[in-house]
Amino acid sequence: MTTHAPNPDSLTYAAAGVDIDAGDALVERIKPFAKRTMRPEVLAGIGGFGALFEVSKSYREPVLVSGTDGVGTKLKLAFHLNRHDTVGQDLVAMSVNDILVQGAEPLFFLDYFACGRLDVDTAATVIQGIAEGCELAGCALIGGETAEMPSMYPDGEYDLAGFAVGVVEKSRIIDGKSIAPGDMVLGLASHGAHSNGYSLVRKIIERAKPDMNAPFAGGRSLADAVMAPTRIYVKPLLGLLREWPGLVKGMAHITGGGLTENVPRVLPDQCTALLEKSQWARPALFDWLQREGKVEDAEMHRVFNCGIGMVVIVAEENADHAMEQLRQAGETVFKIGVIAARREGQAQTLVI
Repeated sequence: MTTHAPNPDSLTYAAAGVDIDAGDALVERIKPFAKRTMRPEVLAGIGGFGALFEVSKSYREPVLVSGTDGVGTKLKLAFHLNRHDTVGQDLVAMSVNDILVQGAEPLFFLDYFACGRLDVDTAATVIQGIAEGCELAGCALIGGETAEMPSMYPDGEYDLAGFAVGVVEKSRIIDGKSIAPGDMVLGLASHGAHSNGYSLVRKIIERAKPDMNAPFAGGRSLADAVMAPTRIYVKPLLGLLREWPGLVKGMAHITGGGLTENVPRVLPDQCTALLEKSQWARPALFDWLQREGKVEDAEMHRVFNCGIGMVVIVAEENADHAMEQLRQAGETVFKIGVIAARREGQAQTLVI
């Protein structure tokens, strides 16, 4: 039998920069994380070409609600600080909080992790954070994609995207149509800047040149403050929606666009939200950002959440009850404003 020596000029995928073995190792590393997120409706999850999920028969008229997002330039700080354990939760939160505002229960989540060269330890840390976010949201991490693309990204860098699907009973979709003057605006506290405005955050850090590891506030460093993950509001708010159907008239996830551009997304044209900034506690991070960046109030309110990560609108007579239930579920809640009749030419959200 004749044997042939390897051709020294023969190229391989590994020589081109893609390590199939590393990808296989990552899949094995993340399977235990994903397993903890499973729901009974999952028929086939990670490992196949597609994930199968059965919609519960408890819904009479199920409506699927979907959302997709990324983490944005907060990832640049993750690379700089070598902190990869929180951005996975950010990724999940940005999608599940978005679909929550329409009353949807998140069912499953898929992620996309792209890099130039796959570092299994870093990727596993990120995906473990994604799984932890899914646990907080009660949804299954049902699948995803890891893409190793040499020359597309610098060594040590990656990008993230995520996709969530939820379900809501058609008769219980929250669309804000019943919001009226006199309603109360409640604000649920954020963990910090969440995942928005980080191009400005990074510019301010570049100007101020702070010691990121020095004590900052509440026993945390500035690095801790800027990398704090986006809060996931799913379980407390779903609990309120299930116990008191119809009590919540509208919700707004405070993401890119801050308070002044997200709250209007749920308001009828004839209404405006008057928010009083003295009515909630603004985290020290925002004071530092405004001072070091010399940022105007109006810019702060249209870029950052300024301490309010989710807005909930209810009738005035239901406000105290809603606040009490949310507090019992672990949320910090403030009465931050009221809904008023909108005058011609008036903005739909004013922070005063």
